[in-house]
Amino acid sequence: MPLPAFGQAIAQFNQQEFYACHDTLEALWLEAPETDKNFYQGILQIAVACYHLGNYNWRGAVILLGEGIKRLSDYQPVYEDIDVTNLLEDSNLLLKALQQIEPEQIARLVEQLQPPISTRQQGSQEAILVYRLPTIVRG
Repeated sequence: MPLPAFGQAIAQFNQQEFYACHDTLEALWLEAPETDKNFYQGILQIAVACYHLGNYNWRGAVILLGEGIKRLSDYQPVYEDIDVTNLLEDSNLLLKALQQIEPEQIARLVEQLQPPISTRQQGSQEAILVYRLPTIVRG
């Protein structure tokens, strides 16, 4: 059963309060049993990556998204009532978008970030890529 502080961290993440989310998750991570440490640290790293995005820090965002994705990969599909697969898909799309631009173009990418959307052109099999910040969904 997830801890109340974890619920707070999820809310902070989804409200894009990434610095506060980091603090909440860090306290959980420090006290967590070994089996949960990478889970909390992975989400924490994705939160900090999103914080770096808000500061137009391309390098910090890329490094921490990659580290967070790596740490969470063993917790799929659902762990602690979190749809880890969905979080990883969102994070991977964002990481790929960042890797396809020059660091100087990060402000433009951040301005183009959209709220969560899943869409296809009507009558087409071609997906429209819409870049967005990751969100945490209950499993």
